[in-house]
Amino acid sequence: MSYQFTKLLQNTLVYAVLTAFGLVMIFPFIVMLTTALKTPQDTYNYPPRLLPRDAQVATVEGFDEPLPLYDVTVDGQTRRLALAGNDARVGVYAEPANLSQTFERSLRDVDPAGGALKQKTTTVNGEEKKLWVIEANGQQLEVVQLEQRALGRFVDPANPQAEPVIADTANATQIATLTWHPENFQRVTELGGLDRSLTNTILVTLLVVTGQLVTSILGGYAFARLRFPGRDSLFLVYLGTIMIPFVVLIIPLYRLMVTIGWVDHLAALVLPWIFTAYGTFLMRQFFITIPKELEEAALIDGASRLEILRRIFIPASVPAIATQATFTFLYAWNSFVWPLVIINTGNEANHVLTLSLSILRGRATEAPNLILAGAAISVLPPLIVFLFAQRFYIESVTSSGVKG
Repeated sequence: MSYQFTKLLQNTLVYAVLTAFGLVMIFPFIVMLTTALKTPQDTYNYPPRLLPRDAQVATVEGFDEPLPLYDVTVDGQTRRLALAGNDARVGVYAEPANLSQTFERSLRDVDPAGGALKQKTTTVNGEEKKLWVIEANGQQLEVVQLEQRALGRFVDPANPQAEPVIADTANATQIATLTWHPENFQRVTELGGLDRSLTNTILVTLLVVTGQLVTSILGGYAFARLRFPGRDSLFLVYLGTIMIPFVVLIIPLYRLMVTIGWVDHLAALVLPWIFTAYGTFLMRQFFITIPKELEEAALIDGASRLEILRRIFIPASVPAIATQATFTFLYAWNSFVWPLVIINTGNEANHVLTLSLSILRGRATEAPNLILAGAAISVLPPLIVFLFAQRFYIESVTSSGVKG
């Protein structure tokens, strides 16, 4: 076996495995998007279908509303009929000693053996079953129920005066066409106030990202290039704050917001989070990799510290800045615990997406398509940002910090 063929086989196998895992990972997102475009009835369809479909209907003379269409097998032939209503539910019964001979009876025509309060039972194939009394051939028989069937009344849309067909609805195939309902996204914004929440989330996220980038770049440059007493000790103390769990900070932060008067205000979602030890550490480590000769040459030419930072360090640190912006965006966009603590549930004007989605879950319990439409609105923006920014993240890992 040649080396080229072996290499091709290995690459094919690797790509096949990666593709399989990739499909498994994105499948929940595909289900979320397709369900968000369905009707509530389609979401409860069994067996479940991935793509959204709408039931075909037909306008039938004598009926006020359009009727759903089904393919029904009648006398060995498949006919397209309209379901006019459910006639009754029938049961299939048989004597415990002779299960091969069955009887079909309407559930209304069957009585419990021994009475409703003390209904008799028997064991059939190791399973305990209730006994029922039916009339067959002029005799009262005690039987067990094998299954239930729902009978539907089907009419011919082209000839509604013809005698309707009574058939088992379980054996009829509903006719559905592939479609989608993008109006679900508009409905969910109107139902849960997601339009205002989306605006608040965008505003808070942009302010937090901008604030963290500014403070991290300035702090990272100061710790990397400026010399002042206690610099390294101060940096270690600041870096150590990363190890403090967020749950420890909730009560002190809340009391501080109460004292300032920022409870129930968007400012409480922004200002406490524009300082980050992680971002300062990231920028410091990246600035350290930039050769000092560039900075010294700029100082000799008369450039100030801010000019050096703006013209040399920031352009050379685009991968690191993009990486921090991505992480900060994902954190600020998906933040839930702090908004839940600081923003009152009844103050919908200051809600962010995470709070509105938690409320929407209760308001749209019977419409999972709307819940997933709201989830899609929340998930898609950070997903798109990550996809566009991942190349900068990879570059920040592999780059030396010097642009060629």
